[in-house]
Amino acid sequence: MFLELRHLRSLKVIARSATLARAAEQLHLTPSALSHQIRVIEDYFEAPLFLRQHKPLRLTRAGEQLVALAEQVLPAVERTEKALRGLALGESGRLHITIECHACFEWLLPTLERYRRDWPTVEVDIRLGMSFAPLPALTRGEIDLVISSDAVTTVGVRFEPMFAYEALLAVARDHPLAGKAFVKAQDLADETLIIYPVERARLDVFRRFLQPAGVEPAAVRQAELTSMILQLVAVRQGVAVLPDWALREVVASGRLATCALGPEGMHGMLYAAVREQEVSLPYVKAFIALARSLNGSDDLQLSRKLKKTGSQGHSELIPLEK
Repeated sequence: MFLELRHLRSLKVIARSATLARAAEQLHLTPSALSHQIRVIEDYFEAPLFLRQHKPLRLTRAGEQLVALAEQVLPAVERTEKALRGLALGESGRLHITIECHACFEWLLPTLERYRRDWPTVEVDIRLGMSFAPLPALTRGEIDLVISSDAVTTVGVRFEPMFAYEALLAVARDHPLAGKAFVKAQDLADETLIIYPVERARLDVFRRFLQPAGVEPAAVRQAELTSMILQLVAVRQGVAVLPDWALREVVASGRLATCALGPEGMHGMLYAAVREQEVSLPYVKAFIALARSLNGSDDLQLSRKLKKTGSQGHSELIPLEK
């Protein structure tokens, strides 16, 4: 291939200049050097590119074709160079997020709305990780960040703590349990428990609260959407265990009441799992920092809450498969 980017840049500048001398000045070349460069192209294609006797310079048909090529190619090259510099600096890239937590949408969507405004050059996508194993997909590079309540030791993966939460029992304001500071497992024996459509073995309300006490709720009902679960609870169709962030608004509005699960409560920490070599990328760090700040956590709070949860507590989020 004979043509080079410098040839196209020269032709583009010459086409917009009245004289060869002015074009050479803009290109930081001497007029003779620029004239030689054009002669080389003309000799190669055996066609003149400019009518030199015309003032200002006028393109020939061959010159018009090459300038048209320059108008197409150079902007594309410049965009690609800018994108590559952004990737190298961590200012742009891809952030495909996988969650295994239906309730995470309650805080994640507002967080991403803010994040997209701050980082418009980052390609963002969300995927619900119910039909595949997220951590292997993360290590293979198919996804870029996994939101999890379980910090599972995985080669090449770093779990960055984002914020702590507590699983709470949500009940209608006039429900008999509404006045309790906390409930025991036996208190749910006569209740309809509303859950997401997930296997019981993957829900902590069963694994950590009901099953150790040998308690089975009177009935179990499934609903896919958090808003639907909250509505069913509000009209006394059952009770539900949800993370505190999903309940703040409805509790503040007076629609529902909450109770802790046991005298100590059921606490957990939400993590962002990312590939080790990408932890320090600015756009990855920015997402994690934003998730922390918008959900009321700073470094000191995280340190205290990590000690409280033992870095392994998890609640109504669905833990990763081990």
